[in-house]
Amino acid sequence: MSTETLEKAKSAIPVRGFLDIKDIAIPQGEELVKAILALKEEKNAVILAHYYQPGEIQDIADFLGDSLQLARQAKDTNADMIVFCGVHFMAEAAKILNPTKKVVLPDTMAGCSLADGCSGEGLRKMREQHPNALVATYINCNAETKAESDIIVTSSNAETVIEALPKDRPIIFAPDKNLGRYLSQKTGRDMILWDGSCIVHEAFSMERIAKQLAENPDAKLIAHPESEEAVLKLAHFIGSTSALLNYVEQDDCQKFIIATEEGILHEMKKRAPHKELIPALVFDETCNCSECFYMKRNTMEKLYLCMKYELPEIIIDEELRLKALKPIEAMLDLSKSIK
Repeated sequence: MSTETLEKAKSAIPVRGFLDIKDIAIPQGEELVKAILALKEEKNAVILAHYYQPGEIQDIADFLGDSLQLARQAKDTNADMIVFCGVHFMAEAAKILNPTKKVVLPDTMAGCSLADGCSGEGLRKMREQHPNALVATYINCNAETKAESDIIVTSSNAETVIEALPKDRPIIFAPDKNLGRYLSQKTGRDMILWDGSCIVHEAFSMERIAKQLAENPDAKLIAHPESEEAVLKLAHFIGSTSALLNYVEQDDCQKFIIATEEGILHEMKKRAPHKELIPALVFDETCNCSECFYMKRNTMEKLYLCMKYELPEIIIDEELRLKALKPIEAMLDLSKSIK
């Protein structure tokens, strides 16, 4: 491959989101897996992957987890390069925690509808309207939004964090209104909610899920708290990504209807191969809307090119990084008791 071809591919990253190199032979199948593992050893890299990633990426990851687990792994790694297989805000968080390490993401267009709907400027204006409020922000947000926050939460630690905040201060919770509403009910804290939501978790249909439950009376519905209230009211168990996994593995029930991004089923089947797992149905009967389009932008081919050429790289302004670091560290300190 010529230098000109590579430079052209690099220059197109802001538009395409990934290295698109037409005239390079990318290994396939088992050879691709071997090539990625060889690059990992050569570059002293660690591959972190979220449970919503494609199954083949989950299988090759050094660490597989939810947002809290991956944030911890990113903070504690000794690798020189962090290869983050998730969405952009997750890779950003890894860079915020590791300023001296190279952090790469296979496709920078792997975004998040929830994160895109909440800006740092918008959160500043909301704080101006409620000057005495503490800002607790879900980790599904960009660095600018984190920098305007007092503390970050994940679905795994949100209840613990909210309960630990001073009772005499109002709380602004952003950007997920469904998670915020659920936390208000769990903790008794009356919170000021940003009007945002996840397109995947809002796609679930209460009517179609109710029919699924009627057709499967021996099944339990389990749901992520980003789902709408009507769906949560039907659920036998509500929990974070990791909590849903643990519940399926440990509960005596043999059949589950799963109301969260379908990528989680890959790991669930590994942990509970003898149990029946049914994806919860969405409103639109013509699409697989329980699959996050953004999470699935990362592929094994993009992962290979990302590791080989160490691009696209996550770069964050140092002043912004330091501002965003404070609420993340506050979260990690409060979450030490959570596995």
